[in-house]
Formats: sequence, C-alpha cells, structure tokens
Amino acid sequence: MTTPKVLTRADLPDSDKWDLTHLFSSTDKWTEDFAWIQQAYPKLTEWKGHVGESAATLAACLEFEKSLDQKIERVYHYASLQLAEDSANPEYLARMGQLQNLLTKISETASFLGPEIQAIPDEQFARFLEDPALAAWKIALKKIRRMKPHVLSEREERLLALGSSALDGYDDTFSQLTDVDMKFGVVTDEKGEEKPLTQSSYSSFLVKRDHPLRKRAFHQFYEEFQDHQFTLASSLAYSVKADVFRARARNYPSALEASLFRDDVPAAVYEGLISAVRNNLAPLFRYYELRRRVLGLDELHHYDTYVPLVPEINSRVTFDEAIEQILAAFEPLGPEYTAWLSEGLRGRWCDRYETKGKRSGAFSSGSFGAPPYILMNYKTDVFSDVYTLAHEAGHSMHTWFAQRSQSFQDYNYPIFLAEVASTFNEELLTHHLLEKTEDKKMRAYIINRQVDDIRGTLFRQTMFAEFEKIIHAIEERGDALTLDVFKSEYRELLRAYFGEGVVLDPQLDLECLRIPHFYNAFYVYKYATGISAAVALSERVLAKGAGSVESYLAFLKSGGSKFPLETLQAAGVDMTTSAPIESTLRLFERRLTELENLLVK
Repeated sequence: MTTPKVLTRADLPDSDKWDLTHLFSSTDKWTEDFAWIQQAYPKLTEWKGHVGESAATLAACLEFEKSLDQKIERVYHYASLQLAEDSANPEYLARMGQLQNLLTKISETASFLGPEIQAIPDEQFARFLEDPALAAWKIALKKIRRMKPHVLSEREERLLALGSSALDGYDDTFSQLTDVDMKFGVVTDEKGEEKPLTQSSYSSFLVKRDHPLRKRAFHQFYEEFQDHQFTLASSLAYSVKADVFRARARNYPSALEASLFRDDVPAAVYEGLISAVRNNLAPLFRYYELRRRVLGLDELHHYDTYVPLVPEINSRVTFDEAIEQILAAFEPLGPEYTAWLSEGLRGRWCDRYETKGKRSGAFSSGSFGAPPYILMNYKTDVFSDVYTLAHEAGHSMHTWFAQRSQSFQDYNYPIFLAEVASTFNEELLTHHLLEKTEDKKMRAYIINRQVDDIRGTLFRQTMFAEFEKIIHAIEERGDALTLDVFKSEYRELLRAYFGEGVVLDPQLDLECLRIPHFYNAFYVYKYATGISAAVALSERVLAKGAGSVESYLAFLKSGGSKFPLETLQAAGVDMTTSAPIESTLRLFERRLTELENLLVK
C-alpha cells in the first residue's frame, strides 16, 4: 500500500489558490516597494524635535508616516501570505526576515514621534485638534494621546523598538516547530487506508464515528507533542515573560490590563466573562453526559467530544457548495453584502486546501485597498469547515466595508469587534440551516453543531482565557513557569470545565502547549465576548427590526473609528454587563434541551 502524500501547491489549479497579484503583480514589484521604503523612511527624522511646533507641522509628519505605513502594510501583507502558503520556503523566509529587520529600523527611527506628541502641552494639543489641518487625524490623535501614561522617553522607546524582534522570537520558534519540523506520520482510517496525520487533518479524525480511530489519532498526535514538550514549554514561558516585560516597561499594573487598555476594555469585563461562565457549567456537564449516552460509550474522553451525534447525516460538502450555503444564509444582510462576498470567494480571495508546509488553521488577512484574503485548510468531510468559511468571511467583509468607509488611519478595527462580525455570520448560517429543513435528524445535526459551537467558542475560549490569566499572574509574582507548572495548572482547568463525567487522558495536559493563540496573549476572550454580542445582533437582524440591518452594516463600516464597547453599545449590545453572556448561556441550555428531546428516546 502506498502512503498518500500531502499535496503541494503545484498539485492544485490556480482557481483553488488566492490571487496575490492584487497586491503585487510580481515579486519584482514587491522589491521595488521594499526599496522605496528603505529609501524613504529616514525622512522621518526631518520632523524630529519639531512635531509639536504647529498643527500644520504635525499634520505633515502624520501624512508622511501614513504614506510609509500604507506601503509597509502592503509589503508585509504580501510577504506574510506567501509565508503562510509554505512555511519552509527559503525565499519566503528570507523575504520575511529581511522585512522584519527593516521594520525594526523603522520603529527605531520613528520612536521619537509618540513621545513628542505626548509632550505637546494639553492646551496646545486641544487647539491642534480643532485646527482644519488635523481634521482627518482627530480620532487617531485622541487614541494616541490616551496612551500618554504608557509612552516612555525617546531613548527608552528606541530601546524597546530595537528589542522587539528579539522579544518576539518565541513565536517563530513555535511556528517553525509545529508547522514544519514536527511529523505526525500516518493513521490507518476506518477503510483500512493510510492517511497523513497533520495539524489540519487531526480534526478530520476526531469527527469519525470509529472510536478506536479517534483514540489512535489522539494518542499518535500527542506523542509528537510529548517528544517536543520541553521546547514548547520554553517558548510559551518566554512568550509570557515578554508580555510581562512590556507591561512593566510601560507602567501598566499587569499584562492583562496592558492588553485591555488599548481597546478601553475594563478588566471587569474579562473577569465578568470568567465568572459568568464558571457559574453556568452545569448545562455543559449535562451535554457531556448526553454525548456519552448517545455514542454508547462506557466513558467519555476528550477525543469523543467532536464527533457529530447524528451519524446518518452526510456531512460531505464541497467548497463550492459551502459558498452557496453561506451566501444563502447571509441574504438577510442585503444584496450589497452578498454580491461583494460572492465575487470575492469566486474571484480567488481564498486559498482553499491544505498543502505541504502551509500554515494550519484558518485566517482572514487584509490591507487597505486590497482584497481581504482568506486562508483555509478546507476538508469536505469536516462539516465545521463550512462554519469556518462563514466565520472568516465575516472578518473579510468587515475589512471590506471598513476600508471603503474610513480613512487609512481609522479603518483598522480591533480584534474585539472582529470576533463579533465573524461569529455573527455563524449564527446566520445556523438559522438558515435550521429554517430550510424539517427533517428531525438534520435538525438534530445542526442543533448539535450550534451547541458545539457555543461550547467551543464560549466555554472553551473562556477556559483558555482563564489559563492565560493564571500563567501571567504566576510570572508576575516571580514564580517559575516550567513544563510541570503549565501542565498542572491546565489540568486543574480541565477538571473544572469538563467535570467528573469526562475521562481526562494525561496527554491532554499538553494541549496548553499547542494553542497558537497563547502566543498572542489575552486574545481568546474576545471569541467568547464576540459570540455573546453576535447572538444579540443576529437576533435583531433575523427579527427584522426597523433599521437592524442598517445598524449592523454601520457597525461593519465603522472600522476602528470608535472604541469597541462604544461601537457595540451603538449597535444595541452592552458588553459591560453580563447580560449578553448569560443570554448566550441560556441559548445553549435551550438548544441542549431540544437536542435531548430529539436524540433520547
């Protein structure tokens, strides 16, 4: 029997790959822009010592920096997407390394700008904001000025800029190790065929009906992580150390508060999320017991928690069929939304399938004036990939509307809002699928998917958020972050969030070392708050309330022109209270009750 290989990009037709010529027609054009940046950025020093002289001087400096930033955004976008295509390609690695070195130099050169803006006396700054020369910069300047307590001297800012690349090295180590060096072998599937086990295909095995197959894939997958556990733990520890260092260097009380400050999100929102979920775990434990009974298992393991509970439903959906499904689901948003998305997905915004060396998972990535590209590792036999496509389409359309409605300096929305737009799309997809079928088995399948979505997005991401809070607190109080500490702290959280009804294999402790988001700390809580806000917004749109679609599209178009809590309040959701989270938890319980009625005789 021949061992199947993971496809290379050369094996796929162009129609299955994103078209980066919208960014640069060739790498030569990229090199030209890179050279322009190299030659242009030293001009920044012409404003050194003069930034606060007048509103006109400040405006000229900001406009030049904007022209530089637009070029940087585009060349970085192109280089990062190429590297995502093939993380082992030496040309792509060299290009990204070359760019990162240049960005360090630019950050060093521009390090005077923030301190000089902050040094402008308050009364003078207030006059500047009213000057017509700075009309387009009022929002951005207010956000910059808000950072005043955490902006250091020019010398200190220069040192932080010089050290940024070295401080971020842990992320490159993690990516290269997990995407390139680690080899998971092959697994013999339920048909007796050998299939490659990869970070992307792992999820395919976990949804198989064959319990021994799921078990083999789980143990084989984590064997490779166990072989590299000390390296991974070291990388994660240095990630936390870098977060704490930056927070202390900039005079924040903690790494958590440093992360939340830029979005003007109080720590109480983060703490309230954890508290609300912790107080409502009983329905989750009830769901795990339902899983054990329906699957006919004596005991439930983690690798048994992803397989659909309705085996008869054919979950094979081609990529083109997935496009049709999500476009139909998004019809309530109107023809402008669906027409642009249709053109993009069929016009090569998306890199569709797994190939050798390609980054695992999925993401949406945009730059001003360019398509918001989507990376997928789409599997036709993983129904959740349809939801993943809907999710990433939400990000992309958020970018698409924002860049057409805001200036460059105001279009880039925070992640807090991004996770609302993406999860909102998943809610519309679920509603559409439930509306179009009266078949009880299909309904049970879709409800099961929504229950699992809330479980994975609200409960699981909150557990991750609590883990991040714990490990940063350990570092902040001066205790060591070792492999044993990571595993023991994660084990306690697994016990709390899975309860007594799930058998926790020892290998599951290593899960904390393989989550990419842990290298971008205090990100995952936004998935949990995002689904809560998304449920509220989607209910308004689906109820066809007056102006609900217009207010939602206005939310997308607002980009980063306001802080996220203010933006959501304008759209009708108050995330400073626990109400949206508790509402989503109640939706989980209602869906669970319906699922129990459909599946248990």
